[in-house]
Amino acid sequence: MGSTLGVAVVGFGWMGRVHTQAYTRVPHHFPGLSLRPELIAVADEVPGRAEEAAAQYGFATAARDWREVAADPRVQAVSVAAPNFLHREIGVAMAEAGKHLWIEKPVGLTAADARAVAGAVATAGVQGTVGFNYRNAPAVAAARELIAAGEIGTVTHLRIRLFSDYAAHPEGALTWRYERERGGSGVLGDLASHGVDLARFLLGEIASLTADTAVFVPERARPTGATAGHTRSAGGELGPVENEDYVSCLLRFASGARGVLEACRVSVGEQNNYGFEIHGTKGAVSWDFRRMGELGVSRGTSFQDQPVSTLYVGPGHGEYAAFQPGSANSMGYDDLKVIEAHNFLRSIAESTPYGATLEDAVHSATALDAMARSAEHGTWVSPGD
Repeated sequence: MGSTLGVAVVGFGWMGRVHTQAYTRVPHHFPGLSLRPELIAVADEVPGRAEEAAAQYGFATAARDWREVAADPRVQAVSVAAPNFLHREIGVAMAEAGKHLWIEKPVGLTAADARAVAGAVATAGVQGTVGFNYRNAPAVAAARELIAAGEIGTVTHLRIRLFSDYAAHPEGALTWRYERERGGSGVLGDLASHGVDLARFLLGEIASLTADTAVFVPERARPTGATAGHTRSAGGELGPVENEDYVSCLLRFASGARGVLEACRVSVGEQNNYGFEIHGTKGAVSWDFRRMGELGVSRGTSFQDQPVSTLYVGPGHGEYAAFQPGSANSMGYDDLKVIEAHNFLRSIAESTPYGATLEDAVHSATALDAMARSAEHGTWVSPGD
């Protein structure tokens, strides 16, 4: 039995619950981990929500104000699952209080916010993990290994898609997600941030890009009460949607490969249609999140009319063995967050970063800012500019 680590969760909407459940599950899937998380505190500004979480999951303390968590000496690590506009303030404060940080993407509203949190984490000498969970899928790990081993030759081009309908209903409430001041970007920060991370994880750095964005549902009704997730609101006062529903982006990688990234939050008929197709000079590899344990692979020497086979991931691919004993047994979204929790706790235990870090968040946010500039000016942009 390892030593315990006092953890807290700030923001207890759906993602706060996912983090909490990951903490409770991680010792069962990774029994060799030397740190065992202990649920110390939960904070949420919505009246009663933190108390409900404490009663359900066993947190020792419930609070309305996240500052109580920052001041609590029992808390050594914090999950930040609050809205985007609070990421910078909370993230910096927690790092300055000497607490390790597991924070959801996009880590603020801009690249400057992500840099501020990353800088605070580095200065404090604490560990920082970011919620880019799709890279944790064992099939994505297998794809990365295939590419690195040259199994599909030199990568020529990639296509990443992230289509969903969570904002497609015209009665979807005008929550913070649709406001520039509190949500920052729209589908850029919500979905395209994952796309950028997957692109970098699989193919390396992005050298330049050009993007186009659009708002397809220009007005929504303001909510009349507290919201969580994607709440509907009918009959309320209408307000403008201030950030983008859709983005398409052309990418040029430092390697010379080309790419297309497309994301939309109002795609009727699409539910979590996330995935990629990557082509090389000798083959191809593809993945669909909705069939998470399968990888489409084409490799060989035929080139023309070369067949595609289905690889069912299993033990030996990523962290699959921590969940299932044999290939083709299903894993789910929450399992990816358990892997993320494991990476976070292992980073703390070994004082070495594992998984997605704050630097990855900075790279993603920098690319998102570049997409916004490109869409505004209609030009190619380098994320480094």
